[in-house]
Amino acid sequence: MTEKAKHSAELSATTMATLMLAVFTVSIGFGIVLPLLPFLIERLLGVGVAAARVSRHTGLLTAVYTFSLFLFAPIWGRLSDRHGPRGVLLLGLLGFGVSMLVFSFVESLAAVYMERFLSGLFASAVTPVAASVIGRFVTTEQGRARRLAFVSISGIAGFLLGPMLSVFITRFAEDSFSLAMPAGSVAIPLAVTALLAIVVASAVAFAVPSGEDNDRSQRTSDIAVNKATWLVPKLLILTFIVSAGVGAFEVGLALRGRQELGLSAYQIALMFTECSLVMFVMQALVFSPWFKIEATRWLIAPALAVLAVGLFLVPWASNFTLMLVVIGAVAASAGILSPILTYWISAKAGSAQGWELGKQTAAASLGVTVGSVAGGLLFNVAALPGASFILTAGLAALGFLLSLGLPHKLVSPIYRRIGGWHVRTRL
Repeated sequence: MTEKAKHSAELSATTMATLMLAVFTVSIGFGIVLPLLPFLIERLLGVGVAAARVSRHTGLLTAVYTFSLFLFAPIWGRLSDRHGPRGVLLLGLLGFGVSMLVFSFVESLAAVYMERFLSGLFASAVTPVAASVIGRFVTTEQGRARRLAFVSISGIAGFLLGPMLSVFITRFAEDSFSLAMPAGSVAIPLAVTALLAIVVASAVAFAVPSGEDNDRSQRTSDIAVNKATWLVPKLLILTFIVSAGVGAFEVGLALRGRQELGLSAYQIALMFTECSLVMFVMQALVFSPWFKIEATRWLIAPALAVLAVGLFLVPWASNFTLMLVVIGAVAASAGILSPILTYWISAKAGSAQGWELGKQTAAASLGVTVGSVAGGLLFNVAALPGASFILTAGLAALGFLLSLGLPHKLVSPIYRRIGGWHVRTRL
């Protein structure tokens, strides 16, 4: 078998497609609900509810989901390292599908909070474990980076389609089957996503490896890991910063579009779609054949600078068109940073792929939780207009300062034992 064929056999096209579809599914589950939350909360709390209460619950509901990811992603990652990824992915997808299906027709605010928590619990078993499969079974850095980008793009694609699908699925059900659903209902979108999750789980059962037979960490072991052991924690801090900015940004989009700019659900969904589409394109470009994998480290600081400026300008975008411009800047920077940070964490994780990538998911989820809560609680504070955006812009500026010396550290020499020899390499 040639070297190229050997590398191809380690992760088949069917396995890769299944991993991408799994991540796509849980991303749809998040994106499909987000633009409808303000409308759903208004209906459940009754006519004449104060805008501040809607803002608060919108932020908290988003935070409950991401806080659940924060709590459970490292646990699922550790279980994947010890017992193999297939079982963890199956539990995640089946639990995700069942939780969404059970709560799809429950009409109480408490039940919506419970659904968001349980969906986050099971979703946290999917994205980091799917990425860890690539980290464990793909031996080349170029191949690993591209495949991690594909998984990340799948998540963006799910979030890209989710907001628009939430509107179109409901309208289709109303027009085609005369199902009159109340404004802000998430019943039909949740039920459709639940069925998709159950179907994808059946594919995982056949396509995803169950153990460590081809684990690259069993064939290549690091004997002197990069001495700068703070590198992964620093990358996790940057992950938190980026995610906090995105969390405040997402909640702010829904609330600002609804309460300040008077946009329709369709226009709000269009803003989320633009955000995801820009992120999708940027991730595809960063890990395209035109960029060397090692060169991606030089993009971290500039992208953080753009993120800081974009967040700072959001409160001054006074109409739909200006919002689209600012959204493009924030989405482009976040789209660049997310896969780059994932790649470099995986590159430094060694055999603990599930554990380290689970911690990254936890850091990202904690960031989104903090950003979402800040976005909801601070949105209607009259004394601090645009406070959540300005605070997260300052956080992104701090991330820029932290990242200035990072490119040189990420390629420090490490030593590997290969075929009985100690080989000095750069990574």
